[in-house]
Amino acid sequence: MSGAGSMLFSHSYFLRFDPKQWATGQPYAPIGTLYAAALMRQQGYTISFFDTMFAHAPEDIIPSLEKHNPDFLILYDDGFNYLTKMCLTNMREAAFKMIEFAKQNGCTVIVSSSDSTDHYEQYLQQGADFIILGEAEQTLLELTTAVDQGQNNFLSIAGLAYKQNGAIIKTVKRNVLRELDSLPFPAWDLVDINSYRKTWLKHKGYFSMNMATTRGCPFKCNWCAKPIYGNRYNSRSPQNVVEELKMLKEKFQFDHIWFCDDIFGLRPGWVNEFADLVEKENLHFKFKIQARADLLLQENYIRDLARAGCDNIWMGAESGSQKILDAMDKGTRVEQIHESTKLIRKYGMKPSFFIQFGYLGETKDDVRQTIEMINRLLPYEIGISVSYPLPGTGFYEKVKADLNEKTNWTDSDEMALMFRNTYQPAFYKQLHRYVHRSYRMHLALDNIRQLLLHPARISFKKLRKAASYFYYLPASFLSKIKLDTLEKSAAS
Repeated sequence: MSGAGSMLFSHSYFLRFDPKQWATGQPYAPIGTLYAAALMRQQGYTISFFDTMFAHAPEDIIPSLEKHNPDFLILYDDGFNYLTKMCLTNMREAAFKMIEFAKQNGCTVIVSSSDSTDHYEQYLQQGADFIILGEAEQTLLELTTAVDQGQNNFLSIAGLAYKQNGAIIKTVKRNVLRELDSLPFPAWDLVDINSYRKTWLKHKGYFSMNMATTRGCPFKCNWCAKPIYGNRYNSRSPQNVVEELKMLKEKFQFDHIWFCDDIFGLRPGWVNEFADLVEKENLHFKFKIQARADLLLQENYIRDLARAGCDNIWMGAESGSQKILDAMDKGTRVEQIHESTKLIRKYGMKPSFFIQFGYLGETKDDVRQTIEMINRLLPYEIGISVSYPLPGTGFYEKVKADLNEKTNWTDSDEMALMFRNTYQPAFYKQLHRYVHRSYRMHLALDNIRQLLLHPARISFKKLRKAASYFYYLPASFLSKIKLDTLEKSAAS
């Protein structure tokens, strides 16, 4: 056991500061934070937690600082959630405020996040004592032990940035943890789970929780930043995952799970064993995952996912243009997106697409191919973004000369193109609107076809979806006119 110090854990994601996500109402607790809190509690530290998810302002942390008077404030973002990986400036500014309040309260401040890993100098300038670079649990344990022991030389602790005599010191990179089963389950008891449950039930009618079964991603898409877990892929055992599922089901009665891994079930045989255990334990729940098109072509894998309860597979489709996929170093082919979509549907699951516009060199024809792919395949959901350069990626190196003062979005819906490309940023904002409306129009048209082919299956929900065609048809038409105008202005 390391010591008897006290720690207040928090994170910097404020749902209210991200208007699109606040309106969507699908919050997930910061499990990365809860993993670290569980480990430090296991080591003998007194742990408290301030959850910023539903907070109104950074100042809301002050009562927790005054109540617990912790030795350490640990600002530890959830490295599993794509929203924290986006390094939004709203959240960065909130983190700076919380650092200030903690220093006023006499805390040693330690920060771990994608943003602080990329911008450790700024966080140290704002008063943080230490920035943990990369995967943080082991570094946090070694660091707090050293501080508790009164040490002032931290060079032997890997994965750290700090100031010493006015100079910034950066220690050697830490290797990632391989034995993930050695970690305790996240400290779910620290979370006000009812706030999450109520929000989900209000907006979606069911309650979803998040779990991570892996860390890292071995694929090397040149726009994808991995500042925390990197390229090494490590996995929990299916037995360990099912034990946590049983615990969560018993304590919180969830309806649905988001497995927030970059790639779910990559190791051969993992999903098969997982499905066997889910059936053996008589667990009944729906879940969604993220995967690549080329990994979704193995029928046994797809069959096992369906058997385990998978409902929705988010595929990193990105583009309908092979030229753009190749430029991204994606390593997938457009025909694999078509084939995997068909196979997913064969087993009763829903295919959803992540789409990215605005990559370097993308032309009007590339955009057209992507829109045609979406409207032909009609995924269950689409998530559209524009190319977003983050430090540590090959893509960032290609465009960093074009980046001026603005290098991050304010919130997840800003969708600002921050480098020079074929079209101006306003074009891509309008493209986002047009693609969504065109997609909804084609979904409605497909519902009309299904009603005509199968009139006996008519329902109010299907009628409403079919009727939406008469809204999305003119909306799509008007959006296209505006998009064409922006395209012509870019050419002039």
